Amino acid sequence: MTLSVPARGWWSTPCLIRLNLCLISLTFLSSANGYDSSLLNGLQSLPIYLDFMGGPEGTWLGFINTLYWIGAAVTATAAAWVSNQYGRKKTIWLGYVCLLTGTVLQTAAPSRAVFMAGRALAGASMGWMNNAGPALIAEVAYPTHQGIATALFMTCYYLGSIVAAWVTYGTRTLGSSWAWRIPSLFQLLMPLLSLPGFWFVAESPRWMVGANKIEEARQTLIRIHAGGDSTIEWVEDELQSIQRSIHAEIEAEQSSGYAEMVRTPGNRHRFFISVTLGFFDQWVGNGLLSYYLAIVLKSVGVKKKGDQLLISACLQIWNLMFALLGALSVDRMGRRTLFLFSGAIMLISYILMTGLYGSFAETGNHATGIAFVPFVFVYFAGYDIALTPLLTSYPCEIWPFRLRSRGLMITWMSCIIAVIFNIFVNPIALEAIGWKYYIVYVVILVVYCLIVFFAYPETRGRSLEQMSLIFDKEDTIDAHSITSAIKVSQEKKNIE
Repeated sequence: MTLSVPARGWWSTPCLIRLNLCLISLTFLSSANGYDSSLLNGLQSLPIYLDFMGGPEGTWLGFINTLYWIGAAVTATAAAWVSNQYGRKKTIWLGYVCLLTGTVLQTAAPSRAVFMAGRALAGASMGWMNNAGPALIAEVAYPTHQGIATALFMTCYYLGSIVAAWVTYGTRTLGSSWAWRIPSLFQLLMPLLSLPGFWFVAESPRWMVGANKIEEARQTLIRIHAGGDSTIEWVEDELQSIQRSIHAEIEAEQSSGYAEMVRTPGNRHRFFISVTLGFFDQWVGNGLLSYYLAIVLKSVGVKKKGDQLLISACLQIWNLMFALLGALSVDRMGRRTLFLFSGAIMLISYILMTGLYGSFAETGNHATGIAFVPFVFVYFAGYDIALTPLLTSYPCEIWPFRLRSRGLMITWMSCIIAVIFNIFVNPIALEAIGWKYYIVYVVILVVYCLIVFFAYPETRGRSLEQMSLIFDKEDTIDAHSITSAIKVSQEKKNIE
């Protein structure tokens, strides 16, 4: 059964203008992640910060960097349950509480221990926000806008990176601890900008249906998609399709907890994608060039702190441009095409970077070292067009409603585990074997391209409720599930 919601432009009606402005503001929630990545990279170029932290190197430096992700891992597992039980918006509020507390501690830290506690709490905010945020956008967006809306979420990662890079560049000449305290304080800025839109955006109608608040879901859809006009027939069609899909999921569910995520072939396919996508998001060489760019640049002859900070700041602007390009192309080019195109660009550029790095290590030729830098930009162009916008939007699309938050959690946990391992291993391996370490990522990029080619299906042109046609080879929106929806709703009403 095909959903009969008409295709309309983003700015075609006042209600869609309001909705889309709210959804755009929600994308700022992801900025805290990018800010932290760029912040730590910039702080490593500030001698006064290095003195405060005791000159971190090796394992100690890796531990400081991973604290943010450790905090995220703690809350990410709980976020899936809280998001399903209490709603997407309440889960995001928990993220704000953690981020505010962590930023205050990090900025005012009188000691290393307090600074690190602040980093862990700031990271904990990510577990809440990055689970509920993409799910809320996907489930509230107008159906024909959903693909681009969810893809835009992670692009603001680079807005955070840009702010962090330029703030750190601007404070580098301060002769006091404010050189690193001011950048720490600004970690709160971008998520605060999302508050007005977050305040006014509706709770997920799909969550309302799952909580048996059918009339509330109906009125919400009428308000946000039809401008309050209850006579528009397709709004009822949209509600019915959501009801049918969710209640079909309830009827089909034979096990509880996370076992349901691997019970059927379709869910096992989704699970494999969620795990590998999170892993590849951090294990295609970007971790080495994000958290340790200053070290990498120094190793190829770019030793001036000002030059390192300037390259980092310009790189974040470049990243934002291509991430936006990728997000806006998801419906035109398709998800699978973007993944494959991304893999090809990253693989070619990494092979060239490996060769240039190896040549510089052997000859010490300054021109060879400088030639390495442009290919960092080329590499990130490839990374940005797919792995940035699709990290959260692809899992949001492929998982059914009842497992969507858990699917996002699996992706994030895979990503967090990969980045924690990455942060500890990269500086040690880079110091031990130098340019030869890049060969590892060349091999991983080849594996990434093969897995995408054989296991990542195209989801373009389908609503959230129609993804079962791809993964489960059946349409959950059928007559049998209509009967089930009515029966389950009536039984719950009788109990109440």
